[in-house]
Amino acid sequence: MTPPAATDPQSWTRSRLAALNAQFEPRDPQVILQWAVQTFGSGLAQGTGFGPSGVVIMHMLSEIDPSTTFFYLDTDLLFPETYDLKDELADTLGISITRVHGGATPDEQAEAEGPELWNRDPDRCCFLRKVEPLQNFLAKRTAWVTGIRRDQSSSRKKARIVDWAPKCEVVKVNPLATWSRKDVWRYIIENSLPYNELHDRGFPSIGCIPCTKAVDGSGYSRDGRWDGTDKSECGIHT
Repeated sequence: MTPPAATDPQSWTRSRLAALNAQFEPRDPQVILQWAVQTFGSGLAQGTGFGPSGVVIMHMLSEIDPSTTFFYLDTDLLFPETYDLKDELADTLGISITRVHGGATPDEQAEAEGPELWNRDPDRCCFLRKVEPLQNFLAKRTAWVTGIRRDQSSSRKKARIVDWAPKCEVVKVNPLATWSRKDVWRYIIENSLPYNELHDRGFPSIGCIPCTKAVDGSGYSRDGRWDGTDKSECGIHT
């Protein structure tokens, strides 16, 4: 089928998105990513927090088009292991990874919002350090590739492979939506890809240091984020 015009939001109607999702539901992620590269070209960008799903997609895209824009949201509060993995992936895959930052350091944020905003109002902290920088970065893009999978949490179980992201006004592509955690780790092992060593220490999902902890391994792969609260998403996917 002929895809909608990449630069015209009005063309991404529910019926066209439904048709694309029906087409891609049984297909391999590489097929979906190949379509995304051909459809959006330089307007395509993959955002990653360097989790296992992100690593898999980065590898797939590096083989399809290594000039793709890869980016991460630097909150200044990421684990040292995450920064180390970023550098290793750039070297291993032969790609450039763009740092996206909100502009204010944690000290400057504390001056404006009060100390430890992540404890007092985590939604506000996520907005300032992740959501707003993402929106600004994607303002000049037409499509955003993410590592969302349906098995990651109850809030993601209905994720579509291709969707419209109204907050950022881009097409959102989730090529691993149908994959399981086992599928992801099988791919990483088979392709000898680097991954965050914190996963071997009981961290299923890794975000900012103040808001991430190790768990006993049970439950969803998003466990350990914002422990002790009902918050499960930073806001970029909701």
